[in-house]
Parts: sequence; C-alpha cells; structure tokens
Amino acid sequence: MKKSIELLLIIFVFTACGTETDKYTNKQANWEDKKAAVENFDGYNLGKTYLPVYSHIYHVFEHRTFDLTTTVSIRNISVTDSVYILKADYFNTVGENIRQYIKYPIFLGPLETVEIIIEEQDVEGGSGANFIFDWATVNDKNPPLFEAVMISTYGQQGLSFTTRGVRIVE
Repeated sequence: MKKSIELLLIIFVFTACGTETDKYTNKQANWEDKKAAVENFDGYNLGKTYLPVYSHIYHVFEHRTFDLTTTVSIRNISVTDSVYILKADYFNTVGENIRQYIKYPIFLGPLETVEIIIEEQDVEGGSGANFIFDWATVNDKNPPLFEAVMISTYGQQGLSFTTRGVRIVE
C-alpha cells in the first residue's frame, strides 16, 4: 500500500509540474524565409532607429541587479506596403557592437511583426544596451515601429517595462 501511495504521489508531482506546452499557434518567423528579394535600395526611403534595451537594472544599490528577458518587437505598421530591415545591431553599455542579428536584408509584409528574444541569462549587453536598426520603406508615411519589453520575476516580485525606438537623423 505504501508503494502505491508513493507511486501516486510521484505521478501527481510530475503531472503538476509538467513542462510548458506550446500554446501559441502563431510561430516565430523563419528569418531565412524573410530574406528580401530586393538587392538595391537606392530608390527607397532609408532610415535608422535607436532602441534602448536593458540586460539588467539595478535595485537597492549598484551591486544588486535584476536580470531581464528582453523581447524586441519589429513591427511594420503599414497596411499596404512592405518594410525592409537592413541591419539589427546589438550594442553593449560601452557602445561595442556585440551581435548582428540580421545577416541580409529581410522584409516584413503589411502589419507583420518579427521578434528578437534576449534571454534573461544573457547579460552581455548590460544596463545600457541598445540596438541600431537600418531600414527601408517605399514611402516615408509609415516607418517601422521598434519596441522592447523587458521582464523578470523573482519569488513574488515581478517587474516589466517597455521602451520605444527613436528615429536617428544624421
């Protein structure tokens, strides 16, 4: 009888602590499938956007941090035209380019969104991390929207906030 109870208890624990199921039907875009057919963007409206992100933030004092998971959202807000993302470079707090997420121009169809996820354990960017995006559009009416959501939970403490990209005019 004791063995049966132990077995039932073990089964209950494993089913209660089951793994996360993939409940989202919309899958992440395959960036290879997003490769742009356009090779020359000379006739396009070109732009550049700065997006601040945070690998961690400080709390209580400078030696205590919250590490954060970051979701970078790249959104085409046009209902009719594609947007082309030419570069997505990730910089750390001291301004070093530590990662290039786009190896070739990609396109986003009307109202399409692609995301870059920076995991909580990836603290390479630091508290002053940022992205620079180069992009192209057919017209200047609806430039792409760049946002980031940072989130962390620790015990019963939860923290989340957002940032929005700013167009760079040089």
